[in-house]
Amino acid sequence: MDFGLVLQTDPPASQVISLMKRAERNGFRYGWTFDSAVLWQEPFVIYSQILANTQKLHVGPMVTNPGTRTWEVTASTFATLNDMYGNRTVCGIGRGDSAMRVAGRAPNTLARLGEAMDVIRDLAEGREASVDGNPIRIPWIKDGKLPVWMAAYGPKALALAGQKADGFILQLADLYLTEWMIKAVRQAAAEAGRDPSAITICVAAPAYVGEDLTHARDQCRWFGGMVGNHVADLVSRYGEHSSMVPDELTEYVKARQGYDYSHHGRAGNPSTDFVPDEIVDRFCLLGPAEAHIEKLQALRDLGVDQFAVYDMHDAKESTIDAYGSRIIPALNA
Repeated sequence: MDFGLVLQTDPPASQVISLMKRAERNGFRYGWTFDSAVLWQEPFVIYSQILANTQKLHVGPMVTNPGTRTWEVTASTFATLNDMYGNRTVCGIGRGDSAMRVAGRAPNTLARLGEAMDVIRDLAEGREASVDGNPIRIPWIKDGKLPVWMAAYGPKALALAGQKADGFILQLADLYLTEWMIKAVRQAAAEAGRDPSAITICVAAPAYVGEDLTHARDQCRWFGGMVGNHVADLVSRYGEHSSMVPDELTEYVKARQGYDYSHHGRAGNPSTDFVPDEIVDRFCLLGPAEAHIEKLQALRDLGVDQFAVYDMHDAKESTIDAYGSRIIPALNA
């Protein structure tokens, strides 16, 4: 199983770079960041320094979207980093949540997302693609490689991931939901004539290593609110108790009263008081190292190829070190 580290690009950027270097030393193979231009610093600038200060780490957004940058700019930016540092980037992409909503825009449609995935991959790998009806190709790209991994929750998005994505990003670590969603992605891949096993499965969730579960829950409760934004969209689209979406995913958002993006993805987010302890425990990895190892082994048995640690809490360094010293070696023994 591969491991990734997920950070927000809060200033100073030097701290983000330092944590990514620490992650690589501890056996992490991927470095991810949020991508929301108003809330945090520009990630692609920081990726250049992460890549320059690491040897093998692959970097990318978790996740970008088709609306905040034109597609040829996104492709050229990835391709430039690959040209400078080797093919060490991955394009995590979704419809857009905070990046779009904070700027007063709605998330992108799935049709637009699907088209963008094809165009960005083709352009970044040196092939011709149509952008706004115009055929273009980036002429300087040689031997470019850009895997495109799609984040999804709902049935139509899961189907699109199976049809088009090189990888599937699931932002929660609940075993039941992980099994259900992986099955949906792989079924869509098979129906599209693709090899289901060729799609990389990445589960991303907060991890907090320690004995004080009450404190760990409070530090990671924000994640249930972040996931709740997407779940609320699903409820509005499919309704409560829809056969299309499991109740295990939708029940807890009934108490949601709104969401303040100024606290997005941060410990102590006051907009996430509605998230119960049960959801925090199900969606995250909490407790002593042995509890993390047990849940990660179960995720691996479900077909998860990478676990990406959301490290937005008060124990960033110790979590990275605990994974490096005890958890990653146990999973890859």
